[in-house]
Amino acid sequence: MALNHDFIGRTHGPSEVYEVSREKIRDYAIATGDTHPVYLDPEAARALGHPDVIAPPSFAVMLFFRFGGWPLYDPEFGKRKEPVCVHRAQRVEHRRPIGPGDRLVQTTTVDDMSVMGEHEQWVMTHRISTVDGEHVCTVVNTILSRGTADLPRQAPAPVYQHQEA
Repeated sequence: MALNHDFIGRTHGPSEVYEVSREKIRDYAIATGDTHPVYLDPEAARALGHPDVIAPPSFAVMLFFRFGGWPLYDPEFGKRKEPVCVHRAQRVEHRRPIGPGDRLVQTTTVDDMSVMGEHEQWVMTHRISTVDGEHVCTVVNTILSRGTADLPRQAPAPVYQHQEA
């Protein structure tokens, strides 16, 4: 089933609140192997000018994985469980580090959709802000949906075997 390209420009959110804690930051840093002391030790973070530990830059994807799949769960979007989606690209732009005590919400917009052969891809922008409206960062994801393009299917090309003369 082809994706619904009418979703271009649609926005969902803001999401429910995601409360950041030292432990969530610590768990993420350890799970990703990014164990710089500024992520784990409040004293090390203060020595670098931060009020407390800060999250690794990629921590923002935690909100994407929790709230950013909105189009996939909307029956009008057209995506089914199979075939599978592939995460093609991601970019995170921070205005400031994420830290303990941040109460964050995410708003997601489908920016673009395109056909790539038998596949389709879509680009989403996730704006992450505090509950008070401070813009903290933006995450842009590109997702590939395998085999969903609504194209006429062609028969496979014949396979020729070499024959001895």
